[in-house]
Amino acid sequence: MDETSEQARFLTVNEVAGVMRVSKMTVYRLLHSGALPGLRVGRSFRVPADALEAYLRRVATTSQTA
Repeated sequence: MDETSEQARFLTVNEVAGVMRVSKMTVYRLLHSGALPGLRVGRSFRVPADALEAYLRRVATTSQTA
């Protein structure tokens, strides 16, 4: 397997906010509540890209059934 395909891609809080079109504070709230998984690196957070995709799918599915 290719080495780059095995590596996880991580996004900054700013990048996540851009993808979701929300404020950085909203992303921090999601991280602190545990709704969005992330890793703390020093004083900042990193969110695995696949975790963000899973969260967005889960939220989209929940909002469509409600």
